[in-house]
Order: sequence, then structure tokens, then C-alpha cells
Amino acid sequence: MASHRKLGKPTDQRMALLRNQVTALFENGRIKTTVTRAKEVRSIAEKLLTLAVQECDNYTTKQVKVTKAKLDSSGKKVLKEVESKHGNKYMVVDREETTELRTVDSPSRLHARRQILRWINDVKDENGARKKIVNKIFDEIAPRYKNVNGGYTRIYQLGPRRGDAAEMAILELVSVETEKAAK
Repeated sequence: MASHRKLGKPTDQRMALLRNQVTALFENGRIKTTVTRAKEVRSIAEKLLTLAVQECDNYTTKQVKVTKAKLDSSGKKVLKEVESKHGNKYMVVDREETTELRTVDSPSRLHARRQILRWINDVKDENGARKKIVNKIFDEIAPRYKNVNGGYTRIYQLGPRRGDAAEMAILELVSVETEKAAK
């Protein structure tokens, strides 16, 4: 028995479509798609969120030495003149060393992060900078569902699409606060 619906597409196209929709779901919180695609994306998203929720608090913190460029009052890097061993003079950026408290993933959390990365595509914001969707999943989304056992997504059926009459649906991440208020 196949693990996923075929969705009328070859394997590479189907996997690309599912990755794009899973990424869009985690990036935006909801997507509008056909019912069969929504059911497939829901299956994948639930499994990924379960991984993230299980490993949500499985990390340690560590002091790390960090070097940063010194900046002047206008925000430009400060340069200093250095002489090489052959007597040549050149300019280099003046750097300062500080220590920061960083989080370090445990091996199981790192493995879960890599498993989630298999289903998440790179996303860029309007400025062209990369957005870290996996960090969003572990830092923002998973802690919301910490005390919830499954049921992280919801499908609303919208009716047939104009043109080809495909049944449309909205797939969204369930907000835990609304669920508690409804009970």
C-alpha cells in the first residue's frame, strides 16, 4: 500500500507540491487548496509537529565566544591599519570579542530538526533574506501545542472551485486558545 496519495502527478512533482504546501502552512498558518491535497498536507504536518512538540524543550544553553565588528556612531565598521610580516600595510576591520548565551540542541532534537528540514523548503522574505521556518516551528509553534495530544490542524471545506469543480478547503493550524474557550 502506498504511503501517500498520488494526486495525479509524478513522484518528483508530487513531493515538490507537498513540500511547498507544508512550508506555506507553517509560514502563514493557513493555506487554501483542494480537499485531497489538504488531507495529505495535514498528515505530513501533524507528524512534523508531533516531532517538534516532543523535542520542544530538549536543549541546553552554553556560553560561546563571539567576535563582532566594532561599529562607529553612524553604523559603519571601524578599520585599523595593520602591518604584515613583510612590512606591507593594509586595513582590516577592528573586531571585539564577547560571550553570548546560545542554545545547543540535544542529539535527538537535532535529528528531529533534520527530519523536519526534509519537508520544509527555503523561504525568502521581501528583502531577499532567508527565513528560518524550522526555527519558527521549534520556537513559536511547538510550544503552543506542548500540552495537546495531536489535532494540530483543521480542515474547512469550502465547496467546488469555479472552473473544474474541484472541492476546495482551507487547512489551518488550530489555535489552542480558541479550542480551550470553546470547551
